[in-house]
Amino acid sequence: MEDGDLEIIQEGTVDFISFSYYMSLTDKKEKTPEELGQGNLIGGVKNPFLEASDWGWEIDPVGLRLALNELYGRYQVPLMVVENGLGAHDKFEEDGSIQDDYRIDYLREHIREMGEAVKDGVDLIGYTSWGCIDLVSASTGEYSKRYGFIYVDKHDDGSGTMERRKKKSFDWYKQVIESNGTKLD
Repeated sequence: MEDGDLEIIQEGTVDFISFSYYMSLTDKKEKTPEELGQGNLIGGVKNPFLEASDWGWEIDPVGLRLALNELYGRYQVPLMVVENGLGAHDKFEEDGSIQDDYRIDYLREHIREMGEAVKDGVDLIGYTSWGCIDLVSASTGEYSKRYGFIYVDKHDDGSGTMERRKKKSFDWYKQVIESNGTKLD
């Protein structure tokens, strides 16, 4: 910090707030030994009312709506969700396709809740999912934790051809983009 920095900060404003949303967090004051280290990546305990991903991240689309309302109510500036997605173990069907309906369901419900937040009065200016193509997971260092609409033939042991192929979610998300989020089924 230098002289005058605080005054510059106080005079400045932000045009919008962007944030990532994957899950909610449930916690309690006193945890049993079985509950320690369980739940989401950032701690907490399992919420018995929510489903969880293959990695224990709780799936909570309503939590996104609540977060949007809270942030907008507090700061009154436009918001943008810059990361949102589901890490999962994708499996090939006999015909070679990847029917990732679980990813579609996750994204659909989160997008619906964003629509509800907009109806609540939230100025939501943008949304991007994480991610369009499978990549090494930053949280686990694995390829087996797949996020994308496009499968990449790469595996945790480093093997694979790097061949790419569309998952079912690819065409679904294309439709979502083309309809500006109005076609979710």
